[in-house]
Amino acid sequence: GEVYDNPVLQTAQTVFAFAVEDTGIGIPVDKRKIIFEAFHQADMTTSRKYGGTGLGLTISREIAKILGGEIRVRGGEQAGSVFTLYLPASYAPVVQAQGDKRAASETPAPYAVRPAVSRVERVASLQEVKDDRESVVAGDKVLLIVEDDPHFARIMLDTAREGGFKGLVAQRGDAAIALARKLRPDGITLDIQLPDMDGWRILDLLKHDPATRHIPVHIVSAESDENRPARMGALACLEKPASKEGIADALHRIKDFIDRKVKRLLIVEDDEAQRGAIVALISGGDIAVTAVPTGAEALEALRKEKYDCMVLDLGLSDMTGFTLLDEVRKDASLRRLPVIVYTGKELTLKEEQRLKRLAKSVIIKDAQSPELLLDETSLYLHRPEASMSEDKRAVIEKMRLEDPALSGKTVLIVDDDVRNIFALTSLLEQHKVKTLYSESGKGAIEMLQNNPGIDLVLMDVMMPDMDGYETMQTIRRMRKFRSLPIVALTAKAMKGDREKCIEAGASDYIAKPVDIPQLLSMLRVWSR
Repeated sequence: GEVYDNPVLQTAQTVFAFAVEDTGIGIPVDKRKIIFEAFHQADMTTSRKYGGTGLGLTISREIAKILGGEIRVRGGEQAGSVFTLYLPASYAPVVQAQGDKRAASETPAPYAVRPAVSRVERVASLQEVKDDRESVVAGDKVLLIVEDDPHFARIMLDTAREGGFKGLVAQRGDAAIALARKLRPDGITLDIQLPDMDGWRILDLLKHDPATRHIPVHIVSAESDENRPARMGALACLEKPASKEGIADALHRIKDFIDRKVKRLLIVEDDEAQRGAIVALISGGDIAVTAVPTGAEALEALRKEKYDCMVLDLGLSDMTGFTLLDEVRKDASLRRLPVIVYTGKELTLKEEQRLKRLAKSVIIKDAQSPELLLDETSLYLHRPEASMSEDKRAVIEKMRLEDPALSGKTVLIVDDDVRNIFALTSLLEQHKVKTLYSESGKGAIEMLQNNPGIDLVLMDVMMPDMDGYETMQTIRRMRKFRSLPIVALTAKAMKGDREKCIEAGASDYIAKPVDIPQLLSMLRVWSR
């Protein structure tokens, strides 16, 4: 005779009840509904004394509905609660129309893997600057302009049109990623300072997605560091404030790169067998490879032809690789040439620092280095994976799964929910990341003080006693941790969350449910 909320239970001949009783703090009557909502708890402050339900009860409720049942909670307000699951003895669910389905799978797990674009497709349709997206047809050269300043975006758009491009404008990072994946532009100009996410993270995401990795990206920013965008795979960098002539030159550079269907690679290696192996590894119909054994021949080749990338061994017979790099950088026309140092030489700390200033990438020859070399050259040559042979694509895919940029890093996870710690640890260990964890802010500070090798902190904002904001503020007051990368984890993407986290000391923030590609991108960008 009991009255149920679910009509299936009302008509069931037999109903089973499964009760779970605890001896905890109790739940007030007026809070018994909201605890079934995602990331809610009776105490909603970020420094609550007790942990909340996360998504556990939300998921349980949805599963109960799918089975034709429901969950109820009873018990005293001061202590103890009884959760009861009611299920019909038999139930045949009605198949709904496709458009009306609302499956439990729509409720995301706290750290579920989701396609990064799923969260941002809606944003891609937002426009403040009227662009050409409605008039793009097959055969058009399309430029995606990522710029939050409407005035400067219009200048970029007008200049792009004058240069023979159709222009798309994105004023937020999430919209930029969605448009790049959906419309596959021929080139991208990217501002670093955007309202919703750091431009470096956008560049990283684009360069780690097979669908967008080959698209040439030209950084347009007030930041003057040209080495960083080049190391991350950008074509070039234009510093703001930029004149219309400067913008036109940058767009001409992109157009020239797009029009050259075959890219040129120079290999400088004195060992004949190694030289032949590198040529065989990288060569293809879309790549014209020149291989020489000496520094003098390399300089002569660079003066005669325009190359898009150079692979260099440091141990040459006529000069050192350092000397060749110095000669290359003296020539203004070659300063932007991406150079990958591929060496078996054991480098000193001083040599490593010198190479970081002169070359875009340094690869030490070992068992895995040929695969890494193929991956690096494809990045700097902006090589579409579709143009590669099946075996080369398989090598690139393997490198992407292992993510060598993360291998060997140490990450401290700070979260009061051990399920989240386990999920993140399992994910990061797949990429050979060492993880430490703490279930409290105070414990995190002690962990940092006792483990000087931590590269990055993942900080949950909502924790008992000492919340994430207070913990980050305390960490930042310590001189040795002022530049330590901290990524804040928030329960929901609420307006102002990013600013609040940054103000408290976070380097960046990401909302739960965590988007795995976005999280890995943050780790790569901030732990460099």
